[in-house]
This record gives sequence, structure tokens and C-alpha cells, in this order.
Amino acid sequence: MKIAMAQLNPIVGDIRGNLRRIEDVWIDCCRQQVDLVVFPELFLTGYPPRDLLERPAFLERVDDAINRLQDLTAGQPGCAVLFGAPQTTGKKTGRGLYNSALLIADGHIILNQAKCLLPSYDVFDETRYFDAGKRVKPVVYKDMRLGITICEDAWNESEMWKGAVRYDWDPVAEVAGQGIDLLINISASPYFLNKQEVRCRLMSKHARNHGVPVIYLNQVGGNDELIFDGQSIMVDTDGEILHALAAFAEEVRIVETGQDVEPVLCKKQDPMAELYDALVLGLRDYVHKCGFTRVIIGLSGGIDSAVVACLAAEALGNDNVLGVTMPSQYSSKGSVVDSLELAANLGIECRTIPIEAIFNSYINTLQEQFIGYAPDITEENIQARIRGSILMALSNKYGSMVINTGNKSEIAVGYCTLYGDMCGGLSVLADVPKTVVYELTAYINREQEIIPAAIVEKAPSAELRPDQTDQDTLPPYPVLDAILNLYIEENQSAQQIIDRGFDPETVRWVLRTVNRNEYKRRQAAPGLKVSTRAFGAGRRMPIAARCEI
Repeated sequence: MKIAMAQLNPIVGDIRGNLRRIEDVWIDCCRQQVDLVVFPELFLTGYPPRDLLERPAFLERVDDAINRLQDLTAGQPGCAVLFGAPQTTGKKTGRGLYNSALLIADGHIILNQAKCLLPSYDVFDETRYFDAGKRVKPVVYKDMRLGITICEDAWNESEMWKGAVRYDWDPVAEVAGQGIDLLINISASPYFLNKQEVRCRLMSKHARNHGVPVIYLNQVGGNDELIFDGQSIMVDTDGEILHALAAFAEEVRIVETGQDVEPVLCKKQDPMAELYDALVLGLRDYVHKCGFTRVIIGLSGGIDSAVVACLAAEALGNDNVLGVTMPSQYSSKGSVVDSLELAANLGIECRTIPIEAIFNSYINTLQEQFIGYAPDITEENIQARIRGSILMALSNKYGSMVINTGNKSEIAVGYCTLYGDMCGGLSVLADVPKTVVYELTAYINREQEIIPAAIVEKAPSAELRPDQTDQDTLPPYPVLDAILNLYIEENQSAQQIIDRGFDPETVRWVLRTVNRNEYKRRQAAPGLKVSTRAFGAGRRMPIAARCEI
């Protein structure tokens, strides 16, 4: 069978646009005498559609699109289409909706397969919207018995990945046990670093265990904080990978079952190259899908804003990035000079707007209110909020999105100012620890110096008071990031972390500070998810709470 693997980038909610993509690819594949064109999970709505699924008019448009595809295939028989879409269950109990895979051929829906395993961990919330399918059965098309599953249905193998979720049954084993010639899994599987290695092992295991070739077809693109990396694969019965599609890019690949193809390796990409590509894709799609073309970045002369500027220039083009440096009386000369050098290296425009006069005006205005109070963090935060207001004013005036530059380490312990340096439409580094920001910098500078050495070598500082450095307040970043990883991603307690050799006082300070700043993170810009546990949708902690660490 000649099959087209259509690894495409849908827009959530854009049923008309996503339908047009299906039509265009399907028509082109028909011309090439393809038997079946496969699209990702919930492609018609984009994934995840979230509460759009609760709108009856939205679901009616889904049904209209499905009818259109039935009419289309009736007019040109011989080429089927497989895609994901929500479907009503027809039952008066439960949520009333399935996450379905539809196989349409010659004008008829020959399979409407509901997703059986509904994830409700990490960023997933499918039990909020869908009912679980109770069975999975093969479908015969052109004399081939196809077993069609959807994403999580193939992931009841928790020992192979970091999840701890176990289900009562295995849809892959059930459908394979009924006799199939090919297993197809349509997915919308969000990215985290090194996830592809896990996917390759998982799909190879299914192929070997059941003696059938496997097609795994994943979505690509950024939707809100989630990044989908594509990297779809076809695996033979020995578990060898015959086809591997592009990472972080669209691709339509025509493959053929039973064809003698030289296996390819499931390449383990340089982690920083992978992270760079993921952040570029997530940033580009978020900006464009939100209807923007240009972004504004506050350039502090520090490493975080430098990395974000590099990512933005790559994602959107240097003409669409405006850097703004806003020195105060506490800013070093290098904060401006280094920012201008970075901008020149990237070919982006950079403007300088001093804030000292504005700051003095604030202090004069508040002088009477501050009588009897010594200068403290209040004055520091005023400077950060002045800068945030300037960036947002430029955003309003130019119709550009402000991009936040804070990293995961800072956001974790609240080393950031609400309504100041936390402002912005997207937080690009929100899931990237400070130590990894340095690794990412080395990758960006691998061939030539784009981020000036002075930025890389200087001690991190908010420059909100004389001679300030981050380490005046925080533990050394390697120590801080190690503790944060154990607490946030590994869910370890204070004592478990201390038992690993970390200083007890430092551990308790970090954990208390993380918990105390939950209210800040709830008000932060959406952040791109690149780890197994990101702040935001993947970590849902109470704010007004008291819990032992």
C-alpha cells in the first residue's frame, strides 16, 4: 500500500484552514496514486482545542468539514484519508464526545475509532472533554487489515518513559491480537528534550512484539505553550526505522508497505541544537498564530535577553525584531554597549531609552509616602516596572508583541518583578534553567561570536542597585538548578534532596521560595514547554496553601 505521511502544522480552531490543508495534500497525493493519506490526531481542530470543544457551533463546523471530505473522496475514489476529529458519542451519559480517528474512502466513513486511553497528567486534560473508547478493532482497506490507534493508546509502556501512568488494558495489543497487517498511530505528542529517543524505542517495541510494521504520525508546530516536533517514523517488523520525517518542520513523505528500504538510525540530535530548533518553532508559531509579525525585546546587556534576541531573529527575521535598552543610573556602561554590539551582530534595530529621569520623577512623587522607610526592593521594582511600561507602550503603538526574557531559575524563585520584567506576551525561556541558557549560548556562538563575549563572561545582575549581582540573593546557579530539577521535575521532598548532599539551609530556602512565589507564576506570560515538567499547564499548584516541604 502506498501511504502519504502528512506531518503538518494545524492552527487550533481554524477548521476551515485545516480542512484546506487536508484537501490540498490529499488532491496532490491522489495525482501520485497514493492509496491512503494520514494526518495527525485532532488535525481538523488542531491540538489541543481545549474549551472550544464545549461550543456546539464549533462541533457543527467539524461535522460540515467531515461531510466535505466525504464528498471529496466520493468524487475521486481509490485514495482514502485518515485524520483526527472530535465526534459525538450519541450517548446521554458522560462527556458526549470522542477523540476519534476517521478513515474516509470513496465517500464513506469506513472507520470511526475512538481514542481509548485519555491522558490527564502533565499538560493533558482529555478526560475534561472526552469519553474513552471501549474497544479497538481492525479495518480492512484495499485488502489490508489496518489497526488504527490514537497517541496515548500506544503509550501504556510506562517503564519506557518518565510517566508513572498505567492503564488497565493495552489497545495496541488488543488490535494486534485480532490480526493486522499494519499498525498506524496518529498523534499530537508534545515535545520535551530527548523525547524522540523514547518514541523510537516504543514504536520499535510494538513492531517487534506484534510482528507488524508501524506508522507513527505526529503533529508539528507550536500551539500556545506546547511545541510539537513532528519526527514521525515508519518501523518494520524487526523494529528497524525505515523512514524518519523532519524535526520541527512540516513534511509529507510517501512510503510503501512491503518495500525493501535501508533502515535509518533514530538519530540523537545535539541537545542544544534540538532545544534551539524547538524554541525557534515555538516562538515563531506563537507570534504568527496570535496575529503578530514583529516583536519587541528589552535588551539588558545580559545573557537571557541576548539569547531571546537570537531566537527571535532566527524565528521572525531580523527586520521584525526591535531591541530596546533602558539604562538607569545603576546600569553599567557595558549593558548598553554590549546590547548595541549584539544588535549589530544580529542586524536588528536597537533603541536606547534612559529611565533615570522617569525614576527620579517616581521617587519625588512618592517621597512623602516613603518618609520613615529606608530604600529597599521597592525602588528596585519601580525601575523594572518603568521598563515594562516603556516596552508595553511601544507594543501598543507599533502593534508588536513584547517577548519576555526571564529564565526558569528566576521564575521558580520569584527573582523577577510583577508588571515589570515579567511583562510580555510570551516567555521564551520560562522552561530553560539558567545553566542551560549558558549551554544554549555556546551553541549559538558555535561558528562565530554572535553573543558578545562580554555578555557571556559578566556576572549576572539585575542592575537595580550599585554593584548588584544575582548571587547576592540566590545560590550559585549550578546548585540552584540542581535543587530545582529535583523538586520540580522529580517531585522530591526537602529531606530527599538534602540526602543527596545539598546544604540543608539552602535546600529549605529554595523550596520555601518556590512555593511562596506561586502567585507570581500564575500571572506570568505563557512559557514554551521544553522539559518534562514546566510551570503553567503542566504544574498546577495551589496559591493560598500551606504545605510542609
